[in-house]
Formats: sequence, C-alpha cells, structure tokens
Amino acid sequence: MSYCEGSTAHGAEGSTAHSEGSLTRHSTSIVENRRNNHDLQLPELDPSQATFVQARQRRKIAKLEGMIENLESGQTNYYLAQGRAFRRVGALFDGIEDLVSENDRRYDIDGDEDGEAATVDQDRLHVGYHVLAMTLPWFVKEVSNMESDDYVRMLKLLMQGADGARGDDTSKLKTLISDWVNRELKPDPAVDPDDKNCRGFVNDACGPLLCPAELDWKNPAQGFAEGHVVTELSFPTFLYEKYSANSDDLEDGLFKGKILVQGYKAVFTSPSSAKVIEGDGDGADVIENDRRAKKALSGIKVKKHVAQIIKMNEVTPRSIAYIACQVRFVLSSVTSWRSVDGDFDYIQFWQTIVDFFERPPGREARRRVNRLLEWWNRKVFGRSCREDLTSAAKANVSVNALARQRAHRDDTALDSN
Repeated sequence: MSYCEGSTAHGAEGSTAHSEGSLTRHSTSIVENRRNNHDLQLPELDPSQATFVQARQRRKIAKLEGMIENLESGQTNYYLAQGRAFRRVGALFDGIEDLVSENDRRYDIDGDEDGEAATVDQDRLHVGYHVLAMTLPWFVKEVSNMESDDYVRMLKLLMQGADGARGDDTSKLKTLISDWVNRELKPDPAVDPDDKNCRGFVNDACGPLLCPAELDWKNPAQGFAEGHVVTELSFPTFLYEKYSANSDDLEDGLFKGKILVQGYKAVFTSPSSAKVIEGDGDGADVIENDRRAKKALSGIKVKKHVAQIIKMNEVTPRSIAYIACQVRFVLSSVTSWRSVDGDFDYIQFWQTIVDFFERPPGREARRRVNRLLEWWNRKVFGRSCREDLTSAAKANVSVNALARQRAHRDDTALDSN
C-alpha cells in the first residue's frame, strides 16, 4: 500500500474530474438517445436533478479523501511514536539507514572468503541493526514489502520521532538535574534550572562533576586548572560512584554515579522513580509498583513509562551511553545540542561507553561487565533474579535438598525392612 504524499491529492482531483465528466456524458447520451429513437418515451432529465447527482458524487469523493487523510495521518503518527526509542537504545548519532546499509553489506559478502574483516565501527553499526530489529519487531518485514518512496518517507518519520524524543529528554533532564545538584551539593549560588550559561566548569557544582576522573578538582596544582583541555578521552567524574575515581583501578565504581542512575530512571521509568535509587533493589517490580500506587491514589489510569512502551525489561549498554551523553550535555554550559563541544566529541564519548560494554577485552572483563549490568537492573527495575537461577543452583537450595534427603531416608528404611 502506498502512502506517498502528493499522489493522494492528485488521485482525488482526477477522480473528481472523471466523475463530473462521466455524469455529463451520461446526461447527454440520455437526451440524444431520446432524440434518435422516437419509439422510446424517455423523460427529460431535469437540470436540477443532474446538479444534485453531481453534488452527491462530490460528497462521496470528499468523504473518501478524508478517509485517506486519516489513514495517512495515523501512519505518520505511528512511525513518529515508534521512532522515539531509536536514539535512546539504538544509536545516538547514526541514522537508521546507516544500520540497514551495514546489514545489507554483510548480507552481500556473506560466504565471500575474500571479503575484508569488519571494522570496529562496522561491528558497532551491525549490533545497532539487531537492536533496532528487536526494538521494532515489525521493521524488517515492513521494509521488505515497501516501495522505495514509502521506505524513504518512513525513515524520515522514524528519525523525526527519534530526534524529537532526544530533545524532550534533554529538556526534562535540564530541569531535573539542576534540582538534584542543588539538593545534594548545595552550591552557592544554586544552579539555575533555566539558564545553562551559568553551568559548566565555571560552576562550583557542575565543574567537579564534569572534571576528568584522573584529575583532582579540589587541588588545581595537582589536577584540574583553568585552561586545561578536556576531551572525550577522559571519563567525567559524575560517571563514578560517590563521584570519586580510583586512579589505580579506574574501572572501580565506573558507571555507578548517582546522577547517572537518576537520569536513567527519569527517562526510562519516570521522574518520580528517580527519587529512590538507594539500595540494590528488594526483588520488587518497582515500575509496576510505582504505577499501581499512582493509579490507586488518583483513581485514574496512569500512562506507561518509556521502558514499558518499548517492552524494555533490562538495562542495555547503549541506553547507559545515551544517558551519559545527556547528563554530560546538561551539566555543560552549551545551550544547544551538538555532536562536538569544543574539544569534547560526544560521538566518540558515546562509542567509548558502548565499546566498554560490548567489546570487553577478555572473559574476566566480560564477567565484570555482566555484574555491572546486573547491578543496573536491580537499581532500575528492582526485579527478582530467581529466573536466572540454574537447575544446579535450584537443586542445592535447602527446600529441594531436604526433599531429596527425606526421600532417601524413606528408601533406605524400606530397603532395610
């Protein structure tokens, strides 16, 4: 089915002209037949009746045009809504077409022994394509049945929705983070929620959070000093637990910063859920509990959170990287979103974080990454981990072990008799 803009209006105009012409020819033929065949006594066609028929046809055409408009509007809104997840969990700076092109490239060289090995950037795009296919399960099938113009239009709408969601998240975090910083760090003067010009390294609260982890903000002689070049090669301190990095083990506490977790929950589960991040979770579904509590208090249906809408039940590396970029931008003094802020390249920053999780150097590093993601899942979703228990682990728990022991004793007693 084609949804190309322009074709609908043209078709409708053509239908109108065709209908009017048909009516005119029909009226003329009736009159001429009467004149040419004196044996047939056909009634004269009242001009007012012909006008009525034409008007009725116009109304039908207008109704059909309205139905087509509604269909196109519904399709547009659907693609805009579906696209909102892409920047958050798929790729912050790449386009959907980039991911599709990389998947197509791999399909074309599949089985070609002389094909060049994929680069790190290509691998990252390919993983992004699989994330896209899981997030939008209809995408692959829909694309395969689309005409070229429809495909281009769909991509445009999806990306429009994706960029719109990114902008909405930035606006939301701009206000929330200023409140969190003022409450926790109590800067004087306080961070203005509406003015970003007073943020960045000139601010006594934002500066320490943006400070490179390898430097000491409090001791300019040994660490951060005015004029220091800050690039994406340095992890900002806000990424670390308690906003403090261990220079001898820079992985310790990385991606456990309180403001990072708060930002994540504010975007994916709700601003209210970001107020509670202490502890490692009690095995409860905090999203559903929060939603039920709101519903009980208000007596009305509560809209779903982002994680529920996109059926996201676990924290992903790319969603962490997305929030890290958002928080870093909100803390800075830059007033409009951009991929490069002076010497700081957000594209490289996002890629570095994604690669930390997706490309660990070995098995031990992979285990540490998995433990970190489990920590994140408890912080954000608070779900029970009982589904992760292996059969061997379940067999050794006391309830099952006791059942085996009692059965063994009964068997032994029976054999002795």
